[in-house]
Amino acid sequence: MNKLILMGRLTRDPEVRYSQGENSLAIARFSIAVDRRFKRAGEPEADFFNCTSFGKQAEFVERYLKQGTKILLSGRVQNDNYTNKEGQKVYSVQVMVDEIEFAESKNASAENAGFRPAAQAPQPSQAVGDGFMNIPDGIDEELPFN
Repeated sequence: MNKLILMGRLTRDPEVRYSQGENSLAIARFSIAVDRRFKRAGEPEADFFNCTSFGKQAEFVERYLKQGTKILLSGRVQNDNYTNKEGQKVYSVQVMVDEIEFAESKNASAENAGFRPAAQAPQPSQAVGDGFMNIPDGIDEELPFN
C-alpha cells in the first residue's frame, strides 16, 4: 500500500500549467513544509515535499491556494529519478495528490500571513470552526489550533 497523509504550509505559490491537445488537463505543482514533531539542535525543523495534482483538483489549487496556506493532503509517493547532463543519477520523490483540504480557517490563515483587518479580528469566545477554542469570558488570550 502506498498512502501518505501530510499537513503543512505551501512554501511558494503553486505553478499551474495546462496540457496540450483537445482535452487539456490542468497540472499543479507546489511544495509544502511539514514541521517535524520532535526538533533537535542542529537538525532541520521541517521537511519539504514536492507535490503534483491534476484536473479539477489542480484548478482548485490554482484558485484557492497560495504561499503560506496550511493544507491537509493525502496521496501517494512516486519515485522521480533521472540522469542529469553530467551522467549522474539523481534520486527524488514526488507526492501525487489524491485529496486536499484546508487545515485552518481563512481568518487564521490571514493572521499567519501577518495581515488581519481590524473588523475581522476574532473574539475569545469564537467557535472552534474558526480555528480558535472556546475560551471562558474574562480570558483575553487566543489559542489557535495546530
